[in-house]
Amino acid sequence: MSEVLVVTWDGGGAVPPALGIAGELQDRGHVVRVLGHESLRARVESAGFVMHTYRRARTWRPSARQSTRRAELAFLATCLDRGVGRDVAAVLRAHPCDLVVVDCMLFGAFAAVRRAGVRHVSLVHTLYAYMRREFGSGVLDAAAAVKGLRPGRLWDGADRALVTTLPSLEAASPLPSNTRVVGPVIPPTAAAVSAGSSGKVLVSLSSLYYPGQVAVLQSVVDAVAGLPVPVVVTTGDAVRPAEIRAPRGVEVLGYVPHAAVMPGSSMVVGHGGHSTAMQALAHDLPMVILPMFDRSDHPMVGSVLQRAGAAEVVSRDAGPAAIRAAVDRMLAPGPHRAAAARLGAEIRAAPGAVTAADEIEALLPPPSSRRS
Repeated sequence: MSEVLVVTWDGGGAVPPALGIAGELQDRGHVVRVLGHESLRARVESAGFVMHTYRRARTWRPSARQSTRRAELAFLATCLDRGVGRDVAAVLRAHPCDLVVVDCMLFGAFAAVRRAGVRHVSLVHTLYAYMRREFGSGVLDAAAAVKGLRPGRLWDGADRALVTTLPSLEAASPLPSNTRVVGPVIPPTAAAVSAGSSGKVLVSLSSLYYPGQVAVLQSVVDAVAGLPVPVVVTTGDAVRPAEIRAPRGVEVLGYVPHAAVMPGSSMVVGHGGHSTAMQALAHDLPMVILPMFDRSDHPMVGSVLQRAGAAEVVSRDAGPAAIRAAVDRMLAPGPHRAAAARLGAEIRAAPGAVTAADEIEALLPPPSSRRS
């Protein structure tokens, strides 16, 4: 039995892969601790993990309503926060671990783990091509360099970088020698397939708040009014259901796990978040994608899935008529359903949590030298 620390943050799609892999390790008998924002406590503890919360890290408010510029700055500040690293160091002093799994965006945590001399894994919870493009060059890389936290060096210095996407979708080439594409990490219930084109439509833009999200969500709801199938809208914690004017046949809910609503669905209208997209594909669901944040992975995820034939990308500024036309196309029978089913079969055939746990266990000390 080894002790593993998982370092994550309340960053929407960053959380499911972290907790999915943590659960697989725990099921194999390892002791797993999770370090993250206080807002994750209920979710982490309900999964049976020991929770440690940030004490020195900057405040992060995932549902804060900010301008695009302020949202970008808040995101960058979290990525470059050395306070996260100080919290990691404090946990490691109090609870020595054999290995640390660090979310790929928490650069301060990487620096702290390297100083502590502990084996560690970079958990890439989206397309590696996006991470390399967005953080490996340009303004973000320059800002990180000023802090002494160059992303590429930190990722390449990890014992492993585990990418939780489909190999057929990963365009980063060539991959660094420490990198393994392990497959999406999805809930076990995602093995169930969709109800075909007669099932309900799920609308879910993000559990985080992005500028303009209420207006975009209202446009989508207006677009799907009068569809011949039921529509379920989940707003997460970012938008209050009461903020959305819902016509007959459209049910607006707050936070609902996707695994509870995707079975029996026919398609998803989403924002292009990698985690939501992979769960949709695991249920063989085609998508209409409205990328909500240009600096996020949304545009690249949408583009990759559109090229694969499983999604159609629509501008977040499109009106209800354009959105409705795309929904009608994705709701109908056609090659997009076969494309989504093909990708779904790939996901279900190679569970990412299992492969990731195998890679992590290969880095752990042999049983004879593990903590008892």
